[in-house]
Amino acid sequence: MASNNPSDKNNEKKKVTGRTRDVVIAIDKIILSISKRWLLYLNTLVGIYVGLPILAPILMRLGITGPASVIYRIYSPMCHQSASRSFFLFGDQIAYPSEVAGTNYTSLESYATSLPEFSGVNLDVFFEFFTAARGFVGNAQMGYKMALCERDISIYFMIFVMGLIYAFLRKQREVKPMRFIIFAVFFLAPIGWDGFSQLFGYFFEVMGSNALQSIFYVRESTPFLRSLTGALFGTGVVWLIYPHISQGMKGTEYELENKLIKAGVIEGELRKAPWEIEMERKLEELDRE
Repeated sequence: MASNNPSDKNNEKKKVTGRTRDVVIAIDKIILSISKRWLLYLNTLVGIYVGLPILAPILMRLGITGPASVIYRIYSPMCHQSASRSFFLFGDQIAYPSEVAGTNYTSLESYATSLPEFSGVNLDVFFEFFTAARGFVGNAQMGYKMALCERDISIYFMIFVMGLIYAFLRKQREVKPMRFIIFAVFFLAPIGWDGFSQLFGYFFEVMGSNALQSIFYVRESTPFLRSLTGALFGTGVVWLIYPHISQGMKGTEYELENKLIKAGVIEGELRKAPWEIEMERKLEELDRE
């Protein structure tokens, strides 16, 4: 006997029909496509993201300064873009670190005395020097800087490279996520030490804290250390996060495919849930033992 209770009728699941159904199906198809090809899309986006900052100095070299300036402005909120901490192309050196870094490169300060961008800047005052270095793009002699600093370029370049390697390996076998403790010790700690030891050193120098300066002395990382720690971090990010993303996308793919099959939108047999497949695999292993 059918219930006449209005609350029961309200609890019944309403079928989506008409234009609303078409919109829902279109959205489901888009999400299904993303869940199936998420790695291709992500690798493409990362490739573009790391490629444009490298393109900027190439455009400057070719005299196409308008688009190059747009790239520098776009990436400015994402990176400090200091010339003393960035790679250069087409110049005397690949990098112009600060004198404090103590490298074999000719320092940016040595060039700064003849650069109009540093006119009136006290090179011994960190924030004045840093601000001028941020705005300096380069010139014909020194070359032109990339739109991301050495560390950021290394991070995203390795995320891109490892993403391609991950794409290859996951076709061969299941790739399990890296344990967080391994990531924290070997991939996160180095970049944390290199970055924050600089930050605290300059901060306590500005604050005039002699006691803390004896612990956190002023230091400037080298291009090698910036690149190394950035590359390590980018590598670790892929092997820590990408397998988790893959697992989540498999679940989404399963749910949406079954939903669209039931709705008669696509053809095919209903799929088993990822957890059901994993359970069957484990049961088969137990049977073999």
